[in-house]
Amino acid sequence: MLLKTEGLGITFGGLKAVDAVDFEVERGTVAAIIGPNGAGKSTFFNLVSGFYRPTSGHVTLEDEEITNLPAHRTVRSGMARTFQTTNLFKESSALDNVIVGHRVRTRSNIFDAIFRTPRSRRENRQCRDRAMEALSFVGVDHLADRTVGSLPQEAQKRISIALALATDPKIVLLDEPAAGVNNEETQGLMDLIRKMVEHDYTVCLVEHKMGMIMGLADKIMVLNYGQKIAEGPPEEIQADESVIEAYLGAEEEGEEDA
Repeated sequence: MLLKTEGLGITFGGLKAVDAVDFEVERGTVAAIIGPNGAGKSTFFNLVSGFYRPTSGHVTLEDEEITNLPAHRTVRSGMARTFQTTNLFKESSALDNVIVGHRVRTRSNIFDAIFRTPRSRRENRQCRDRAMEALSFVGVDHLADRTVGSLPQEAQKRISIALALATDPKIVLLDEPAAGVNNEETQGLMDLIRKMVEHDYTVCLVEHKMGMIMGLADKIMVLNYGQKIAEGPPEEIQADESVIEAYLGAEEEGEEDA
């Protein structure tokens, strides 16, 4: 098992945003997390990736305890993630953004940077080469010198994935990778995720587009009010009464609010 959570939870002011969730992701698969708005999906990602410290439970990656590691050390352990809103330096080039990702694998320090030591020069070349490889992999190497803020949303999504891949991860967490893109672009991102799995990456994603989830996921976990209410392959989840009720209930609440 590559990634495992046991009893993972967090409480904000007495509210259990994520409540004792057990979850496993096998190497070389696509796992998905779905649920109505406010179900705790992104909070769960933040717990797993070290952005939040859990109130309870454990997270292990390849049997290594990573529960209380800060986010940068979680990345170093082999976990990368993207965000629903692209978390990029908009005034910098695509290449410069992705170069940052591979820095977690380098050893240069302030001394090396100031005096431009052979190690610093060697690792700078390595970072640039790895960044270009990642941009090429996601299909946007032709945009390497373009300022990120000048690019369309779909290109920025791909650059965010390239940034994650440049860290040399064992698993990539994708938080709503298809948010804000059209159907054709969504299909292109689905093809990219399949390509990632073919190249030995493991993927876990949160996404609202059910067609994308059902077409990609080997396993789906459903959260509702922070609790796991179902887990299984897509065909089981589609027929699960508790899942149908959770989504129908969310739709009815939305109509009343309107």
